Amino acid sequence: MLRIAMLSYHTCPLATLGGKDTGGMNVYVRDLTQELGRLGIHVDVFTRSQDEHVPHVLHDLGYGNRVVHVQAGPEHPAGKQEIAKYIPEFVEGVKQFAAEKGIQYDVIHSHYWMSGLAAEQLSDEWGGVPIVHMYHTLGEMKNRVARSEDERAGEDRLNGERQVLRRANRIIVATLAELTQLRFLYHADDRKLITIPPGVDTSHFYPIPADEAKEFIGLKSDDRMVLFVGRIEPLKGVDTLITAMSCLDVEGLNKPVHLAIIGGEPNANAGDMTAEMTRLQRLCDELAIGHTVVFLGKRGQDTLPYYYSAAEAVVMPSLYESFGMVALEAMACGTPVIASEVGGLGYLVQNGETGFTIPDSDPQALCERLSVLLSDAPLREMMGRRASTYALDYAWEKIAIQIIDVYKELLTGVKVTRKNSG
Repeated sequence: MLRIAMLSYHTCPLATLGGKDTGGMNVYVRDLTQELGRLGIHVDVFTRSQDEHVPHVLHDLGYGNRVVHVQAGPEHPAGKQEIAKYIPEFVEGVKQFAAEKGIQYDVIHSHYWMSGLAAEQLSDEWGGVPIVHMYHTLGEMKNRVARSEDERAGEDRLNGERQVLRRANRIIVATLAELTQLRFLYHADDRKLITIPPGVDTSHFYPIPADEAKEFIGLKSDDRMVLFVGRIEPLKGVDTLITAMSCLDVEGLNKPVHLAIIGGEPNANAGDMTAEMTRLQRLCDELAIGHTVVFLGKRGQDTLPYYYSAAEAVVMPSLYESFGMVALEAMACGTPVIASEVGGLGYLVQNGETGFTIPDSDPQALCERLSVLLSDAPLREMMGRRASTYALDYAWEKIAIQIIDVYKELLTGVKVTRKNSG
């Protein structure tokens, strides 16, 4: 049996989605671990403990696989800059757990740059155990779309990403776009890069009849909804979506269309509310569309298929996405996606087939595409059917096998011949 040490240092795969540091990576680590378990692979997911009241070892992912909360610094949520200094403490905690359990890991699979730095230290301690790494997002790309200094990635991250690139044995990239970014911005060694897209749990994300989905989330059968799901940060371009909604010709659509925004903490008091949430709520007031925009806050993964299925369109107006898990989940639920043509979204959403791609930061273009989709029920239905069929190619049972092939290649030196997904 293969034994994998999965590192997700800064965020736990069991965390509720929509928080500051919870999103597609959490879903990726959780779902990949579950699928590896189904396939007979033992995985321990190590993450920094952020709550002293949560048991340090949980079996929520099943198949004997564990989520291990390692104490590294104070056991409460903290910013990425603060927790970077606790990586050595995290490494010691992982080593101690492995020693106490008498387990030797065959592969270290790390996620995000801080986990990659921890992986390097662990590999050195464990006699050169091979490292598979996935960045999920890249600091250089974040800096290219940053609107302010606060949104830029610091030198510690950029240097850390390059250090991980030098040390890791294999880098899994989600799309051809990410592969190209690593080639040209980081001068990556092509021999280390392999393109394997994230997967989707098609036993959880599948089309639910719209009337049933609407009833579950508290809508009437004739209510109309556009949906955004994600972290509330400038990079996600929610302001573009709100502005586009203000431009819709409501009379031409026969019935008002509401925008539901899942993510963040919209009801936090003034002192605790993030600057971006404050800005977005103020924008709704300025555009006089506060009555049509509903900030729902965080929602559990178990409820998301109902929201996706109840929506007439899911919109991802991001300035940068390495892949776009939300788009894949929405398509699996049979809902068309309108997305910025950036990063992985430009590859994932088939323009005119499963939805539309648009330029980023262009409210008028988004408004026009929304208008087309909202006014044409047959088009929505056709795109929805194509989207759910397309998403089946990304089912985790297909994707996880490709990742296992990477593990086996590193351990045996024998390359597994297969079609490289992209």
